[in-house]
Amino acid sequence: MSSRALVLLVPFLVITAFWLMARYESKLGHDPTHKSYWERNGTVLGIAFIALVAFWTLFLVTLPYLYMVVESFHPRLPPAQRGGPNDFLTIAQYKSFIVSPTDGEWNWIHMGNFTYTIVVSAAVTFLNLCICYPLAYYMAQSGSAQKVRLLMLALIVPYWINEILRAFAVRLLIASKGLINQALMGSGITDVPIDFLGSNTGMWIGLSYANLLIMIFPLYNAIESLDKNQIEAARDLGAPWWKIHRDVVIPYAKPGIASGCTMVFMLAAGSLAAPLFLSGPQQRWFTMTVYDFFFQAFNWPRGSAYAFILLAACITFVMLVLKLFKVKLGEAIR
Repeated sequence: MSSRALVLLVPFLVITAFWLMARYESKLGHDPTHKSYWERNGTVLGIAFIALVAFWTLFLVTLPYLYMVVESFHPRLPPAQRGGPNDFLTIAQYKSFIVSPTDGEWNWIHMGNFTYTIVVSAAVTFLNLCICYPLAYYMAQSGSAQKVRLLMLALIVPYWINEILRAFAVRLLIASKGLINQALMGSGITDVPIDFLGSNTGMWIGLSYANLLIMIFPLYNAIESLDKNQIEAARDLGAPWWKIHRDVVIPYAKPGIASGCTMVFMLAAGSLAAPLFLSGPQQRWFTMTVYDFFFQAFNWPRGSAYAFILLAACITFVMLVLKLFKVKLGEAIR
């Protein structure tokens, strides 16, 4: 991006931030108990916060994505030929996802990796929802304060460790000579080690474990605000437990469910550590293909195009989830 465009973009982001803040304050201005943004933070801190948000949005979100968008529509060229006669806008990088540029045949490998990534990410999202919903309901509505604190601590403490180290820890547990296989063979359940890694079971475990906390907190926040009297009233009227959840809890917790599902899906689809260390040789995760284009083949245009194909799929999934749960985007991110 040119310096002229950068000079124009910075004031635009700052002005937009001020305009959004003014709109927000005008909507809440009728509430006499509400303090404005400037009254709460002061002029100096208010400007500093807006400037920091604008800096974050510009240099860590907007500019990298704009660069990748521009890069994805260019051919792969040496740096010396950039801007020359061979440098032109093209959709060849996106076309290569469907048709292989080497032989002109269908690119079944990359399309298969992409489909596998989307399907498994959706399945991991559903699995996490099934695991986290009962736990979140117990923490929000049934558990005592002491038990909830202990459960929160047990959930949070493992995430103090880096994701790569957690993936290695899972690999040590499920390896051929790992703790789980040793326990199964020692108890006589199996005679030979189970190949958890080769069957991609380890990847499912790693992805579910890595995103457990991301699912449970939106569910807990949504269910915790539900009035317990509604649940008690449904019980007094003779409703079985499954009807209480279907007709009372789940409809109320739809924003939390939608928020957790979208975040888990996007993080699972974009994950690299768990598929890299815990998957088998039969199927590659799509992010590994993107990584190889960037850092192995040094084909940044094609890597950028593939990254945006994955991003488009994730955005489509988010829109479908919001449509399915009939939740607006603003409700899901509250």
